[in-house]
Amino acid sequence: MLNMQFQQRLVIESQKQDWQASPSPLVHRKPLEREAKESGHTTSLVKYQARASFAQHPHPQGEEIFVLEGVFSDEHGDYPAGSYLRHPANSVHTPHSENGCTLFVKLNQFQQGDNAKVNINTQEQTWLAGIGGLEVMPLHKFGGEHTALVKWPAGERFQPHRHFGGEEILVLEGEFRDEHGAYPKHTWLRSPHMSEHNPYVEEETIILVKTGHLPLI
Repeated sequence: MLNMQFQQRLVIESQKQDWQASPSPLVHRKPLEREAKESGHTTSLVKYQARASFAQHPHPQGEEIFVLEGVFSDEHGDYPAGSYLRHPANSVHTPHSENGCTLFVKLNQFQQGDNAKVNINTQEQTWLAGIGGLEVMPLHKFGGEHTALVKWPAGERFQPHRHFGGEEILVLEGEFRDEHGAYPKHTWLRSPHMSEHNPYVEEETIILVKTGHLPLI
């Protein structure tokens, strides 16, 4: 098991991690949290080299993907950088990448009954006004779980707040900050149920945020 203590705050600067081998010789990954080596609850960054592929396989409890770089593909289509994908429980596909790509991937974490198949190219979506100067792009919600992109203009500060059901952040662009530290691009943060912080930025920053999905411990 790796980083499965959900009651603990966790910060991983993935840019400092080394890529690790996977079952495919042209695919490497950086595990962030993992229940078991090749099964169960898993969150990781995954890098496909050019012409990399995986054999057809199912996702027993779903797969969630955000394409960070390049173009990810399967038999259903091509998904450029900025694509947000959800493959529901027991879905099957054969992924590959012609020219290579980097992905943020979450496996086996869907709530029972969350069966929506989602394919959003966020580069083609409209930002909505949020609190203060923030802009928000909702991506998915089910029960108390919400996933969205949030764009912070330079110098923006947000009020101190708590996270019911926890919060998970991947910094996509810029540098996210709070009273605990500064988090550069591709830093992954996981904050437990009812944790509190006072976030802000000094430069324009975009984050991928998921809330309300962690155990109420």
